[in-house]
Amino acid sequence: MRILLLAAMFSASVQTPASTRQAAIALQNSRVRIYRTVAGEVGGIGHGSGVVVWLQDGPSGKAGRAIWLDDVAAPPPRSGEKTPTVIVQLVTSASPGASTPQTGSKPGDAPFTGMSFNTLFENAHVSVLRARMDVGAREGFHTHASDTVVVHLSGGEIEDTADGRTIVNRWKPGDVEFEARGSSHSARNLGHPVEVVLVALKP
Repeated sequence: MRILLLAAMFSASVQTPASTRQAAIALQNSRVRIYRTVAGEVGGIGHGSGVVVWLQDGPSGKAGRAIWLDDVAAPPPRSGEKTPTVIVQLVTSASPGASTPQTGSKPGDAPFTGMSFNTLFENAHVSVLRARMDVGAREGFHTHASDTVVVHLSGGEIEDTADGRTIVNRWKPGDVEFEARGSSHSARNLGHPVEVVLVALKP
């Protein structure tokens, strides 16, 4: 009986702490590795720099808050909170010798109607913006001057036209997409206002 009790106590004492739970990979390619997790839970995340984006309001700020960390595998400040986050980890720089498309535009530079952009921060690696597409907002045809990660805060329906084809994407909060440098498209909001955080990668 005493041996069973000691075994139960030992088992309880070695349970996996919250900070070692595994983050889920949402998207990865040669430029970025993107995880969905909650603040402070960084299990399975490799060491490296990147951006943490909060998806909901929490103790450390409102949805859409974004910070730069030199090591995204280290819990961010106030790691005791359990607010859903997306981590955009930088993997590599742009291909050597790659140049910005001559007609490329930065986020917010393309012709648009009913859209707004607010810079959250910028450093040598990224430019991070909060963007909003109002009901019926349109973004004119444009070419991306940088690889850009889109982190969806609100979700919504966006009609996207590229390469002569039009599709309707139905995004959920926490969804992410990667818009490659040199890719071209136009977009139109078909539903409620859409809120996103844009992480534009620098070469």
